[in-house]
Amino acid sequence: MSTTDSAPGAQPRVDAADTSGATHRAVEAIWRIESGRLIAGLARVTGDVGIAEDMAQEALVAALEQWPRTGVPPNPAGWLMTTAKRRAIDAHRRESNFGRKAAVLGEEAVSGVDSDAVIDAMDDHVHDDVLRLLLTACHPVLSLESRVALTLRCLAGLSTDEIARAFLVPEATAAQRIVRAKNTLADRGVQFELPGPEELSERMSSVLEVVYLVFNEGYSATSGSDWTRPDLCNEAIRLGRLLAGLVPEEPEVHGLLALMEFQASRLPARVGPSGEAVLLPDQDRRLWDRLLVRRGLEGLTRAESLGKPLGPYSLQAGIAACHARALRADDTDWARIVSLYDVLVRVWPSPVVALNRAVAVSFLQGPEAGLKELETVAASGRLDLYPHLHAARGDLHARSGRLEEAAEAFARAAELSRNEADRATFTRRATELRGTPG
Repeated sequence: MSTTDSAPGAQPRVDAADTSGATHRAVEAIWRIESGRLIAGLARVTGDVGIAEDMAQEALVAALEQWPRTGVPPNPAGWLMTTAKRRAIDAHRRESNFGRKAAVLGEEAVSGVDSDAVIDAMDDHVHDDVLRLLLTACHPVLSLESRVALTLRCLAGLSTDEIARAFLVPEATAAQRIVRAKNTLADRGVQFELPGPEELSERMSSVLEVVYLVFNEGYSATSGSDWTRPDLCNEAIRLGRLLAGLVPEEPEVHGLLALMEFQASRLPARVGPSGEAVLLPDQDRRLWDRLLVRRGLEGLTRAESLGKPLGPYSLQAGIAACHARALRADDTDWARIVSLYDVLVRVWPSPVVALNRAVAVSFLQGPEAGLKELETVAASGRLDLYPHLHAARGDLHARSGRLEEAAEAFARAAELSRNEADRATFTRRATELRGTPG
């Protein structure tokens, strides 16, 4: 006989003061995992991502209100889904067009609608629903900033405050981006549907761009006191794995996921004991996460095996794989890296890619050769305000023995950097070089 008055299978009821914190953490964890699927299912029925997200938020609020009193249910994800769907049905019943919505779900009329049957129907095609949500949140009619905010909100389950903190903007700014994105989708009549093959390619490119931007902001923060934000990297990788499951025949999806896993494997070695930045040549490679390296290699192999030309993410993953395979910095296959950059600058022309190629050339052919390539890139003026151009110039001058020029370049990099860890690293290098006998 039960010694509690809990419902069968529910968690025992204990003092709320003891459990509320743990319950809230459980709700947040479940929400982070399930919110994308939940919002996707609701969006298919309502045809509106904004309404779907609002209904999902109502279910979240209900959980935060009820679970501290009743305990976390045995199937919390199912509870959230059922609660949100029942609210969706109730909302439709209040609308004049509910009959049309119900018909879409296979119901013949409003009268006698079986809510449980409708809820069950909403569980069909979850795979396609989540893909639709990704493609809708990353629709090209939205600005890149809005795409990022809406994706993190709907697919990653981040709160507005978390999104604001991740990108170092006021919470009001993050909220405005999300609201603006929802309104734009509604005003432009963007349909919650899978596009045709031609449009799918364009939309998938937008999705990958968003995930890539989120990861890069976590891997090398553009501003603020932290050099890296691992939580943001983890969210991007989670989105990448979700995407790889949704479109397994797209090589660039696997290429991007592999690239992120290779890069993330270095995170434990990128920050020193005192929080200082540790650059790639100086990292203790024993600290690299070998599981992520193995996953990256498997993902790259998958991308290469699909028989399609490799795109920019797969090529970058190939470059990262060269570093991952080298147990010591001196073992790096710089010839292969330069050859991959030669292809990358053709398929994805960018001054930053050209700069990275120049650095690779310096390790293959010497700092003078690299500096020649770098100055060709710099001549366009497009990277004048890019701190890493000046840091690369400083490193190449230092390796060539021109210490004063190197110090000046690092000082300029520090002046331009908005990231405090980068600024401290560049300042330290400039100071060290000025204190080194010529």
